[in-house]
Amino acid sequence: MIEDLIKPNIKALKAYTIEATPCSIRLDANESPYGFPLGQFRLPTNRYPDPDARSLRRFLAEKWGVEPECILHGNGSDELIYYLLTAIGGPALIPAPTFSMYRIIAESLGEKNFMVALDEQFDLDMEPMLAAIKQNNPKLIFLSRPNNPTGNSFTYGKVIEIIEKTGGLVILDEAYQPFSTRGDSFVDLLPRYRNLLVMRTLSKIGLAALRLGFLIGDKAIIEAVNKVRLPYNVNSLSQAAAIGILEDEKSIEKGINSVIDERDNLFAELSELDGIKAYSSNANFILFKLNINSPLTADALHKKLIEDDILIKKLVGGPLDNCFRVTVGTPKENAAFISSMKKIIEETNK
Repeated sequence: MIEDLIKPNIKALKAYTIEATPCSIRLDANESPYGFPLGQFRLPTNRYPDPDARSLRRFLAEKWGVEPECILHGNGSDELIYYLLTAIGGPALIPAPTFSMYRIIAESLGEKNFMVALDEQFDLDMEPMLAAIKQNNPKLIFLSRPNNPTGNSFTYGKVIEIIEKTGGLVILDEAYQPFSTRGDSFVDLLPRYRNLLVMRTLSKIGLAALRLGFLIGDKAIIEAVNKVRLPYNVNSLSQAAAIGILEDEKSIEKGINSVIDERDNLFAELSELDGIKAYSSNANFILFKLNINSPLTADALHKKLIEDDILIKKLVGGPLDNCFRVTVGTPKENAAFISSMKKIIEETNK
């Protein structure tokens, strides 16, 4: 049969799915509520893009204080994760819960991966982490900081200990770092640790449509991973638009600061709701959990919010059962979400 041609690991794989429920208020994908116009960019559509994204890499190298040769460009961070696992291979060590694409891509490539549960505060649980490093000798360790979907930043010293005690590469995924009030990016530590790589993306600060991610690290590693990069992987519009928009630093910072302010307000509002536990966040979203004894079920809440034209991310599995991740939206969107939550809880508790 034709299905027999498909690799066994792909048959067993569960694909990453995007909920397509049509809602006017979409707070499910960790996008910025603030975008930027693209109409001013005029480019020759008959020419291929610069395969090396030289202008963009030079621009970002100056911004991040590294050499252009230390940056690899990707069609979003997902593509860079794929390249890392293709070029370096497994085993990969992945905390759980975290961004699911680390595991999905590893499994799609047939690479071994090991999951290590976070502690009760969703921080790195060092004893099993170090034991897994010693036992499995991972080539790649993926650490999302701030972590998705929990929103917290792993303890700085714990991350340093992992970098120093592994013989493999540690990939610090800093997709949500711009929203972290801690401001402790690991980019500055790259000269000290050759086995450290940092991933950045422009998707969370209002440029998700461009699909731009970047890997920053040692030149030799970047050069090796670049060998498996597909040609012309980042289109001309994304390259030009990124430079043009990022040059307007005030607008970028205004959007980020607005999200941080709204996040703090949203956290305070969620924390006051009956039967809800909200988790403090350093990202542009908030994780919250329904009380296990609440008459309101996760399925019912999700359905009722959709009926109110609001979509958030329902999570499942282990410590994420009865949990939701809500993206920080505009003040109007956040107010509508909280109003709907209050109404649903009140109706359920009658």
